[in-house]
Amino acid sequence: MASGSLLALLDDIATILDDVALMTKVAAKKSAAMADDVSVMTKVAAQKTAGVLGDDLALNAQQVTGVRAEREIPVVWAVAKGSMVNKIILVPAALLISAFAPWAVTPLLMVGGAFLCFEGFEKVAHKLLHAPHEDAAERESHAKANANPAVDLVAFEKDKVKGAVRTDFILSAEIIAITLGTVATAPFAQQVAVLSGIAVIMTVGVYGLVAGIVKLDDLGLWLSKKSSRAARAMGAGIVSAAPWLMKGLSVAGTAAMFLVGGGILVHGVPALHHAVEAGAAAAGQWPAGGVWKVVAENLLNAVVGIVAGGLVLAGVTLVQRLRGKSNA
Repeated sequence: MASGSLLALLDDIATILDDVALMTKVAAKKSAAMADDVSVMTKVAAQKTAGVLGDDLALNAQQVTGVRAEREIPVVWAVAKGSMVNKIILVPAALLISAFAPWAVTPLLMVGGAFLCFEGFEKVAHKLLHAPHEDAAERESHAKANANPAVDLVAFEKDKVKGAVRTDFILSAEIIAITLGTVATAPFAQQVAVLSGIAVIMTVGVYGLVAGIVKLDDLGLWLSKKSSRAARAMGAGIVSAAPWLMKGLSVAGTAAMFLVGGGILVHGVPALHHAVEAGAAAAGQWPAGGVWKVVAENLLNAVVGIVAGGLVLAGVTLVQRLRGKSNA
């Protein structure tokens, strides 16, 4: 009788162990599936925010230029810390919006998209309306400030950092908003993982590259002083290419503003979305249709972005002028 009870007990234990093993396998599969989902969503979010990333790179690289060479990396590090603080604020705010006001995600994206288009159009307008000698004079004043020992360089650097962190806050908000739109229907844990991952990846990626970009000219100068002819030639090439790289980043960043901002607006307005889809589908009927479809869709998004940016800039200018008249 005792042996029968013992065998029954052992059988029950074996059954429980089988159940535990099965549940462990199921949990492991779910965890793996969740990890895969997080990885996929993070990749999608990174792709969608790549346009903003290009502009973030260009703007921040421009913001931290103008300081002394030995202070460039400390300034980049200070801005990077400010950027992480921005994201520590923005990620919980995005999660709260997703939890308690999910309806607000699309309007926020639309506002962010319109702002990107506005900034892009403002940059183009500034370039077209300001004479080259004005920009040259501004650069010369920065150079004189660096060379003048009477200038308070600590205050100058603090102003640089504050300006860069303000710019970063706006672009970080757009990155987080686009990411939130990607994971809006995902479980809360996946939202936390994706938003946190994007925040860290973007901060490290952007400011790591910014640090490399602002030190390119120093690398070129260092190589140009080497005894090797090849090293000197490479150094001269880097020094010559650095300004063009900055200009290229600036142009790419502006184009990205229109593409990303216009794309957000198009997806938020059903009529526009259908019109762009129809235009892209028509272009897809041409030879090598897949390529033309992508080109047409991006061009149409950019056109929407340019028009929207012009309208917003006109509205902002009108409000500023009316305020100026009322204050006068």
